[in-house]
Amino acid sequence: MPKAIRLFVKYVDAVNRVFGLIAMYLVYGMIAILFYSTISKNFFEPSLWTLEMAQFAMVTYYLLGGGYSMQTGDHVRMDLLYSRWSDRTKAIVDTVTILFLIFYLCLLLFGGISSTRYAIQYGEESYSAWAPPMAPIKVIMCVGITLMLLQVIATFFKDLAKARGEPLS
Repeated sequence: MPKAIRLFVKYVDAVNRVFGLIAMYLVYGMIAILFYSTISKNFFEPSLWTLEMAQFAMVTYYLLGGGYSMQTGDHVRMDLLYSRWSDRTKAIVDTVTILFLIFYLCLLLFGGISSTRYAIQYGEESYSAWAPPMAPIKVIMCVGITLMLLQVIATFFKDLAKARGEPLS
């Protein structure tokens, strides 16, 4: 594989590793928010923002951790036949099927950018009683989809190299 592809894979892996490790700690933030929600409902006046903020934390956790999950192979895979195949056969099949994922993520990113533009342009707010602006979570959505798309492309190159008999890592 050319050096440019090797560098691309190396840097995408590094960026997604950092974002994935940061995203792991968002679970603690979400737990703290939900704990505060429980305390405030029982002892103080209930807060309007806690449930929706916990949802935003979970969305951020999923979206920013997606690329890292793909990198480490922790994503869900149909293993009916796959586990019986050789590494080279797996790489060939993955190289073909990942093209569908790249197509899907491109469409998702296109829609996410459109939705983010709308949220910024019109000051879109959530329909809840708290009514937070939607632009920040939509920006995070686009960043997460972009990181996932970059990781999928890096995985494509890894699988292609493995199928050719010259693994990248």
